[in-house]
Amino acid sequence: MGSTSAENNGAENSDAGVGRRDLIKRSAALGLIAVPSMGMLSACASGGGDETSEDTKGKTSKDNPFGVKKGSKLDVVIFKGGYGDEYAKVWEASFQKKWGVTSSHTGTQEITGKLQPRFNGGNPPDIVDNSGAQKIKIDVLYKNGQLLDLAAVLDAPSVDDPSKKVRDTLIPGTLDAGMQEGKIVALNYIYTVWGLWYSGKLFKEKGWEEPKTWDDFLAICKDAKSQGIGGLAHQGKYPYYINVAIMDLIAKTGGLEAMKAIDNLEPNAFVGSDAAKAAVEAVYEVVEKGYLLPGTNGLTHTESQTRWNQYKAAFITCGSWLENEQLKQTPADFDMRFMPMPLLPDSAMPYEAIRAGSGEPFIIPSKAKNLAGAQEFMRMMLSREWSTLFAKEANSLTILKDGVDPSVQLRPGTQSTVEASKAAGDNTFRFLYTEWYSEMDTAIQNASNELMAKRIQPAEWLKRAQAAVNEAAKDPAAKNNRRE
Repeated sequence: MGSTSAENNGAENSDAGVGRRDLIKRSAALGLIAVPSMGMLSACASGGGDETSEDTKGKTSKDNPFGVKKGSKLDVVIFKGGYGDEYAKVWEASFQKKWGVTSSHTGTQEITGKLQPRFNGGNPPDIVDNSGAQKIKIDVLYKNGQLLDLAAVLDAPSVDDPSKKVRDTLIPGTLDAGMQEGKIVALNYIYTVWGLWYSGKLFKEKGWEEPKTWDDFLAICKDAKSQGIGGLAHQGKYPYYINVAIMDLIAKTGGLEAMKAIDNLEPNAFVGSDAAKAAVEAVYEVVEKGYLLPGTNGLTHTESQTRWNQYKAAFITCGSWLENEQLKQTPADFDMRFMPMPLLPDSAMPYEAIRAGSGEPFIIPSKAKNLAGAQEFMRMMLSREWSTLFAKEANSLTILKDGVDPSVQLRPGTQSTVEASKAAGDNTFRFLYTEWYSEMDTAIQNASNELMAKRIQPAEWLKRAQAAVNEAAKDPAAKNNRRE
């Protein structure tokens, strides 16, 4: 799993997060990236021992804005999913060399299981990559007062250019996913796109062209079925993934207004929305016509993705961590390719439009023992040196503008996402309800699970999704989580 590998599975300069001017800037920023092809601690343990935040605080200076203390310790927990955790070990070695701070490193997929007791006990790690299927819900942590406001990090001088604030060195729009009630409390570090994936090799062998319309997509699924191949591989145990298709179709069909209606919890976000009706009916047609990979509803994300890597299905939905997550299962000549969601008739957005933004949220707990070290660590994450180290180790772009050295060679699938981002230009979008209202997100995922198993019809899916919206609208935070 990657950024939300069953999430991922992300306060971009404005609540909308997809303003036209910012997106043009984002596209330009991507164009500057010249790519030739571009031991878990126990619940009661702590990397800081008996240290307190005062014990780990040193003297501040121009070069040490947070007062990192030499000889202190940093407790780092990394979600070990699609991007692995080797990149963090490289960062930690660099951090120790510069600051004399040793790190306690943990790579795990059991974020909630391992860390919830520590948060509850007031003994959390110092910095956490809070991602994956078992991530701790950001909105819940925020409401419990357990997250540090990252304003000080974002307003600190950039490592590369001290005349600029850190926030001014980032791709516009990439901070939004970490916002709660106007505050940035999570740093979504990786520039991510979501959509459909296919094998260039399989498509060439079958004579298939990348489908730009939903009808063309269904035609390939039909042809695949006739040859004993699934049309769509669905990560059934994690319905987050099929929501990539449903929600992308809603946004592309109804435009940004349809997307904002959902994030803003409008009474007609789903029931009464022509775009939502068309989208869920389109995805259900895949189920009705038997185009799903057989048995796919019972598979985990990696099981489904591995079958796709074995040419047992033509398409799969995922975010851009997919290539990294499947490195060991992907044949050398697979030729992994990313593509935007195909269009339904009368779509408001063009085919090239994609869901894009930031993923893989890093957080600093408010009760972290080494707050100074954690904040400096995050500031260094947003340096060109560390961004390039990440790209080399994890084969992905970060949210730092022009943050990857041109010498870094990206793998085919990731390179295709760079090209798709450039082609999309200002036609990108990103839902935020997943971060703002986790219970609503879960309810919609549950409805999608029922839909894909043919236990409910599209009309019932719409009712359940709208009920989830109506329930979320009762949340006091809703008045502050608004997109204009």
